[in-house]
Amino acid sequence: MPLRIGFDMDGVLADFASAYHDVEVRLFGPAKATTRAGNPEEEAREDKGEDGRQKAEGGTRKAEEDGTRKTEGGTSKKAEGERKDAVKTEPRPSELRRRRDLVWQAIQDTPDFWTTLKPLDATAVQRIHEMMVRHRWEVFFITQRPATEGDTVQRQTQRWLVEHGFDLPSVLVIPGSRGAAAGALQLDYHVDDSAKNCIDVKSESRARPLLIVDPEDDMSVLSARRLGIGTASTIDECLTVLEQASLARTQPTLFHRIAKLVGWQ
Repeated sequence: MPLRIGFDMDGVLADFASAYHDVEVRLFGPAKATTRAGNPEEEAREDKGEDGRQKAEGGTRKAEEDGTRKTEGGTSKKAEGERKDAVKTEPRPSELRRRRDLVWQAIQDTPDFWTTLKPLDATAVQRIHEMMVRHRWEVFFITQRPATEGDTVQRQTQRWLVEHGFDLPSVLVIPGSRGAAAGALQLDYHVDDSAKNCIDVKSESRARPLLIVDPEDDMSVLSARRLGIGTASTIDECLTVLEQASLARTQPTLFHRIAKLVGWQ
């Protein structure tokens, strides 16, 4: 039976962060392009209600009040001045939220925005296609991208994949849990850059998740591996692991070494 493998799009294959940054610079200029690029899926999950804003602003006020009490308790005037300067230069959470909302509105107003992204690795999509044919994989590209003007998200994503070397791509645009999708598709492996998605996949399906994470982020690597989530630093490394896993299906000893190496324990 062929391996069934799922791939996330943004942060795995497509460079959404750079495109987000470009929109932000266009709207606010380079000096104010300081907001977190984020992930389309995490952004969709984030609470955009007033309660969330009040909570964030409340935290900022608390930090300012704590700083004021410390100043009154004997902090030097120089330190107090530095604190005030930092407060002035750092945008309030409500302002950051406003900027993010404007950036996302600009993205959603851009016709076929998802077809304009650059690949994170120029050869990755073509390599996935070549490996799919050679190893007889069944490959699914899974995303929660929000809709934009122009074609549907599915068609935009399909066009992007075809352009970068994958013909007849199976693209699923899902509104819910990545784990539920992995379970329904009966995936064997899933590659993602979101720790939350990988946790969902681990808990709601039999698929082995592979998280792309900065190798210097020791805490994230250790946390993922403690949960039995495999880690890799790039999509290229992920594909090498998946190819080895495919070859090791008839060699349990080899698979055990691979599982130990990436953290599937």
